[in-house]
Amino acid sequence: MSDIKLFNRWDTNIVISDISLQNKVCLTPVIVPHNFGVHSSKGQRHKINVVERLANKLMRSGQGSRKLSGHYIRSKKACGMKLMTMKHIYDAFEIIENKTKKNPIQILVDALQNAGPREDITRLKRGGATIQIAVDVAPEMRINESLKNIALGTLTATFKKKKTIAECLANEIMLAAKEDNQSYAIKRRDETERIAMAARH
Repeated sequence: MSDIKLFNRWDTNIVISDISLQNKVCLTPVIVPHNFGVHSSKGQRHKINVVERLANKLMRSGQGSRKLSGHYIRSKKACGMKLMTMKHIYDAFEIIENKTKKNPIQILVDALQNAGPREDITRLKRGGATIQIAVDVAPEMRINESLKNIALGTLTATFKKKKTIAECLANEIMLAAKEDNQSYAIKRRDETERIAMAARH
């Protein structure tokens, strides 16, 4: 299994420095990260290769009913186009490798560790009032939020721009790996933790 490399190019023997995420970031050696829905149920997401989970997050039509960077973004061009999305990820990994001279999977894992919020809020009803309290975020939810925000950051950067999806994805991953505030995912993490800090009792 150690001879199997992702896309026949990149080794998956990656260092995960955050102990809480070691069992939640799946890096099973595969050539093409596609399990055909074998682990699609909610409790088995951590068994899906993290690169495939990123591809699944990129296959979306927009932000839903909310605005993203002041715009309602609607597009069905990526929905269900998994092979096309894998090609974008492959190209993004090539860009990351050329710019950093490091394994792009390691850069992606570093980005996921940095972009996941450690604290969030939940709402409780006490009497007739609804209050917000700060809660710790589960490791699985941290990975989900990181992947979602990296995908949304890529979607934002490509909106009405000449940059390709691969270029925007590579840039977002590299910025998040460096914990740069220009990263959309890092901005969302900081905002979430700031609101949670204000809700502490």
